[in-house]
Amino acid sequence: FVSSKEEITATMPASQSVQVFGKKKTATACAFAKQGRGLIKVNGQPIELIEPEPLRLKAFEPVLVLGQEKFANLDIRIRVKGGGMTAQIYAIRAAYHAKYVDESSKNELRKTLMAYDRNLLVSDPRRCEPKKYGGRSARSRFQKSYR
Repeated sequence: FVSSKEEITATMPASQSVQVFGKKKTATACAFAKQGRGLIKVNGQPIELIEPEPLRLKAFEPVLVLGQEKFANLDIRIRVKGGGMTAQIYAIRAAYHAKYVDESSKNELRKTLMAYDRNLLVSDPRRCEPKKYGGRSARSRFQKSYR
């Protein structure tokens, strides 16, 4: 005897999903992609409403470079926290382009993105340099006086 609940779970196909991270400085974006209708949401709101407006196009870049048909059957939910506005935008664009595909098309996507902008695939290693003694900042020194 099989209960109805077990029957339902056995007949439903396991939904494919993938979780990808993107980072820039201290901002971290976690993109969760699954099969769906082509929705891309950032912190619960559509990607079309990202602020600030001048950086909105930067967040769209992976979609524009790869083509919207590649994202048509995917729902992508992105959670981003930490860092400033610009770092969060760059973390978003590093996170959500990656999705589950077979090996040949994966290499094709890689080549397309590398030709456009390497930061879409590889994170930027630059960080803020720590302040040292003897000056106001990391590199500048206090003025020297002889008298």
